[in-house]
Amino acid sequence: EKQDRLHAALRQQQQQLQGLSEMEEFRLGQGHGIRNPFLEKETEANQTSKQKDEDDREGEAEKEDNEEEEDTSNDPAKKVYRFLKGLLKDWEADLEARPASVAKTVAGRNEAKTFKQCKDYIRPLFKQLKRRRLEPGMQAHLVKIVDFAKEGEFVKAHDAYMDVAIGRAAWPIGVTMVGIHARTGRSKIESSNVAHVMNSELQRKYLTSVKRLLSYAQKKRVDVDPSKKVS
Repeated sequence: EKQDRLHAALRQQQQQLQGLSEMEEFRLGQGHGIRNPFLEKETEANQTSKQKDEDDREGEAEKEDNEEEEDTSNDPAKKVYRFLKGLLKDWEADLEARPASVAKTVAGRNEAKTFKQCKDYIRPLFKQLKRRRLEPGMQAHLVKIVDFAKEGEFVKAHDAYMDVAIGRAAWPIGVTMVGIHARTGRSKIESSNVAHVMNSELQRKYLTSVKRLLSYAQKKRVDVDPSKKVS
């Protein structure tokens, strides 16, 4: 009798389950889907955030493209920034395009380290250029370097770099002031005539990066006569 009652109860349960309508099953499915509404909101928020980030990146890229088309002749700081920034991006793209067999060699790893150091060292210069806070004398020298490099005159660009890095000022040797009278040549060794590279470690580092970018630009310009390049 117990087995009969158990079988009857099982049959009744099966009939009840089979009697569920499609709408009830759909509702049950929806119930499982909305069991945790907070997760759904978080997912939607993440998707919205990702889409916003992608739109921002596209907007920044479009803004950079539009800025590149602008005339920079009346803005020396922007001219220097865009030229050096462009060289840095091209160099990075060339490194990423290398096959693994080249990138993993000793020379390949050293070039990657040199690029990373160059990128780190030149950041302070980029900040000063964007904020228009670079020293006028330094900016004038960098504009000369950029103009010569654009024209393919790399020998002249190198000379301009040497002017700003080492300078043409007289180097004081020994005692510069004897007695109460100023020496005739003392004006040549004032701070304004001392090379910029001597002023701070920060300037020395970003000028080193400028020199490396000049060397990269010279290597890329196969259209320039070898006589205009620094050997």
